[in-house]
Amino acid sequence: MTTAAIFGISILASLVSSAVAARLFVWPRLQKMEPSRALTAMVAPHMFLRFLGLSFLVPGVVSPLLPPGFAVPAAYGDVVAGVLAIIATLALVNRTSWATASAWLFNLWGAADLLFAFYRGSQVAIDPGTLGATFFLVTALVPPLLVTHALIFFLLARHQTADGRSRPDARLSKNEIPRSQQA
Repeated sequence: MTTAAIFGISILASLVSSAVAARLFVWPRLQKMEPSRALTAMVAPHMFLRFLGLSFLVPGVVSPLLPPGFAVPAAYGDVVAGVLAIIATLALVNRTSWATASAWLFNLWGAADLLFAFYRGSQVAIDPGTLGATFFLVTALVPPLLVTHALIFFLLARHQTADGRSRPDARLSKNEIPRSQQA
């Protein structure tokens, strides 16, 4: 099996298993939570995990052959996502008037950053071996983060009124899970 095939299978398996785990274990708990708490639970892990993207810039962790056209935007995009996650988490916990907006901003940026990194990786034809230790970020960490972004989008969209304001008292019924999150 080629390195590229192993890389692709690893990403796909991690994405599928993350979606199944979210459907079986995370989603039932989110449904029982108050929306602000559910959003906080999904946003908060990004405060820690997104700063790991800086490792794309560390010599010895990655190969010197890793294209900067991938490494630089991936690393700094993750930093911005991490900072936005801190802001959104603090806003959600403190129930500020701009909490929902900050969660939207974080989630739009964070999801776009991860998807752009996959796009850039394919554009510059990354050899998975050049990722070095960051191979595990791309194969084991990014897929679950993408699943949390999907859950956050659903929570945010579901808890908006027709005029765009959040409905903090809304709860999700068991049947309202998005098809993309069903196992």
